[in-house]
Amino acid sequence: MSDSAALRVTPLNAVHRASGAKMVDFGGWDMPVQYSGIIDEHNTVRTAVGLFDVSHMGEIEIRGPQALNLVDHISSNWAAKLKIGQAHYSGLLYEHGGFVDDILVHKVADDHFFICVNASNQDKDYDHIVAQHAATGFDCTVENAGPKYAQLAIQGPKGPATLQKLTAVDLAPIKYYHFTDGIVCGIPARIARTGYTGEDGFEIYVAPEEAPRVWGEVLAAGAEFGIKPIGLGARNTLRLECKMALYGHEIDATLTPLEADLAWIVKFDKPAFVGREALLKQKEAGITRKLVGFEMVGRGIGRDGYEVRLNGEPAGWVTSGGPAPTLGKNIGLCYLPVAAAEPGQSIEIMVRNQPVEARTIPTPFYKRAK
Repeated sequence: MSDSAALRVTPLNAVHRASGAKMVDFGGWDMPVQYSGIIDEHNTVRTAVGLFDVSHMGEIEIRGPQALNLVDHISSNWAAKLKIGQAHYSGLLYEHGGFVDDILVHKVADDHFFICVNASNQDKDYDHIVAQHAATGFDCTVENAGPKYAQLAIQGPKGPATLQKLTAVDLAPIKYYHFTDGIVCGIPARIARTGYTGEDGFEIYVAPEEAPRVWGEVLAAGAEFGIKPIGLGARNTLRLECKMALYGHEIDATLTPLEADLAWIVKFDKPAFVGREALLKQKEAGITRKLVGFEMVGRGIGRDGYEVRLNGEPAGWVTSGGPAPTLGKNIGLCYLPVAAAEPGQSIEIMVRNQPVEARTIPTPFYKRAK
């Protein structure tokens, strides 16, 4: 068996390979890292429209009379505040306050929640939620529904115009982080105005067997706008410019939302949730480290995992780093002692065992014009 044969594949795998995409192992999935090149793909999304295969992402559905009770128990944000057709970003946490995963919670109905989770975490997330369900006994069911969905992301300023060609659903009234169910390319689809690029656009969920046809029709619809397929490389540079967390980098089981500058997804005033007590103690005691953005001053790139020094002493580490095509400079995110995690701090990044000057700067690094 070849290495690639052991990897999981999306319904679009053959399409990517036929398109000449460079494929990589991403969390156990055979995924396209680039097609025309990372910088070209990045700029296409910022200025026009790009199409992503994100079918490796997982979906977990919770249904039943007490579905809301379970969702609010397992997640840090307040799902009871969601309206039908609204989504929000939240943390799936352990009792000690660290991340099981970061998730998108969609309220389909009062008794139905649809949760999008990270690809490499979906089985772990499902097991965690099932264990919490068993412990609480809430009257609902939990389904690991990933195999039922393919997910495509249509992102960029021309994304809405591209998708509008393929559906009778009026997309304009769908607000950011809202969604609706309708027909796209003649088949049922969930249409969510969400994304991981900092640009406008939609993520659509369709039946896996329909994904290759839908992929082709989206590319055809966006041809007049210069649409291109986009790989994971540009997905990473796009999300980094917008300071969107990536599991295994900015967040993991050892890091809490308070440390990751995600306190806004923790609602202490809602009923008890997993991790609440630990986070409350941490909040009262004060965090000792915090995620902060930086830009390189000296020549070099601060890559993931590189050591960060303050006054010549080890003080933290880079969680994500690389060139920012939109900004024309090298940027990154790192953890620093909280007293130093303010813009304007001079730091050093150890690049190939040599200290290179950098400085902390405000985030997000990039924010699109409304």
